[in-house]
Amino acid sequence: MKHTTSRILVTGSADGLGRAAAQSLLSAGHEVVVHARNAERAAALAPLLERGAGVVVGDFTDRDAVRRIAEELNDTEPLDAVIHNAGVWNGPAVMPVNIVAPYLLTALLPAPRRLVYLSSGSHYDGHPHPSLAGVDWRGEHAGSYADSKLFVTALAAAVARLRPGVLSNSVDPGWVPTRMGGPHAPDDLELGHRTQEWLATSEDDQALTSGGYWYHRQLRPPHRAVHDQVFQERLLRALADETGVAI
Repeated sequence: MKHTTSRILVTGSADGLGRAAAQSLLSAGHEVVVHARNAERAAALAPLLERGAGVVVGDFTDRDAVRRIAEELNDTEPLDAVIHNAGVWNGPAVMPVNIVAPYLLTALLPAPRRLVYLSSGSHYDGHPHPSLAGVDWRGEHAGSYADSKLFVTALAAAVARLRPGVLSNSVDPGWVPTRMGGPHAPDDLELGHRTQEWLATSEDDQALTSGGYWYHRQLRPPHRAVHDQVFQERLLRALADETGVAI
């Protein structure tokens, strides 16, 4: 696999797939910025910081924290790539963390030329709401994981369409044995983070494509709504209205 040295942000990298990706990217010689939601979880990243990783700290349920992280990153050396890994499975944080935070970071970080969004096979069960006005973006109630992953997969496709100079893709890492996936998850933990690293760094021809939905370095057809431009525009308009920031 060919690659050049890149500076990469990996969100949600205190454990699980995010941490595995950050460790692997550091081992490959890349500059990595890791992320944790609070100081306690950031302390667990000490081994990666000792290897030269940078760190940003902020709770993705707090939009002001996401904005502060974006400002902090824009004041440092530009990022080449972002792996939008942070995610939650259930509860009120689902929409804020799984779609609002990556949307805000995408809108507020203009530099990265490669964007990788963590999707899920669950996105096939998501509902492309005729009107997105009623979606609980603020997390006042438990959110739909499937809907959140459909939204973020559509976001990745929309960014690929609207930013032709950016490589924007989504990845289904599989159902892997992380804290979120549980100890009996059937997929391969190692394969679970390799595709996003490849898309973020590789000069292979396939990795230099945009708008794909990937599973273990293989393209798969996503939910039919993902490439529906009408749905994409409704989603982007709803998120822009909700956050006050447009892509």
